[in-house]
Amino acid sequence: MLKESREPAMTEAVAPNPKYRYEPKPVDEIVVRAFNFDFPDDLDPKWAKNSVVRSHMFNGFSLTMPYLEPYLIQSTRQALPLIKDERLQEDIRGFCGQEGRHYVCHRRLNELIKKNGYPELVEIEQRMERSYARLQTRSLETQLAYNAGFETMTAGFTRWMTTKRWALWGGNCPWISSFWVMHMVEETEHKTVAYDTYMACSGRYLRRAIGVLHGSFHVLGYGLIAMREALRKDGLWGQPGTMLELAREMGALLWNVGPSLLRAMRPGHNPRCDEDPQWQKDWVKAHKHLAPDAPVPLLDTSDPDMPVPF
Repeated sequence: MLKESREPAMTEAVAPNPKYRYEPKPVDEIVVRAFNFDFPDDLDPKWAKNSVVRSHMFNGFSLTMPYLEPYLIQSTRQALPLIKDERLQEDIRGFCGQEGRHYVCHRRLNELIKKNGYPELVEIEQRMERSYARLQTRSLETQLAYNAGFETMTAGFTRWMTTKRWALWGGNCPWISSFWVMHMVEETEHKTVAYDTYMACSGRYLRRAIGVLHGSFHVLGYGLIAMREALRKDGLWGQPGTMLELAREMGALLWNVGPSLLRAMRPGHNPRCDEDPQWQKDWVKAHKHLAPDAPVPLLDTSDPDMPVPF
């Protein structure tokens, strides 16, 4: 778990942006739901039946979340004294609530992955903890730009995971598949919050553009480092078949997620311009009929259509 940094973040360049005006978000509210996937104790870390690289790649991304998401919460809360609009304050509370439930569930999954074959990943977790502690000593403007930049990437992941759901999840572990899809559904639901927080506290284009690269590639980089470590443990790293599979998986990631990063780099970009996938909208609408604290139904990964599971 992310520890409090020993040095406070520098805030000298941050002040409320007098030009900022709150815009309505695409959703009525940011709902803090039960994120309560009950992973089996014997969960196989190689859960993608036809791609060990995909298994380890997404496991690596999961490994980053108990360090990334507490950092997002802490840095966003630091900005609250600068936020004057009550609607954005409410959005921030919803954002922090969702992120808080995400990282707790990711930690449970990560512990199973380490217990069931990959204890070596703890060394990478220690590196991430130190990295986010250093990031907390940077200026608040830099931190908020990082947050806004990373959150733009999740729009691409949501579209990929929902519109290409059979290609990604078909025939694979329903717990892992459902867990990742719900995570990205909620990332899209709160997609405006990190951007709005940065714009309310700064709004400078160049810092925001740098944040797109900083936030996205920092998280992706650590996830891929963890993937490589797991493939080494399996004795697969460097083998021609593995490298070909890695090229396919990375190509799919770049093809599906890269456009959202390019759009975010443009001056005047606003995440409200990105239309939410219809499947994501249907999921949010259907979830309203689920009883409070009821387990989230799992995707039917044997169904080629993989409908909303409500």
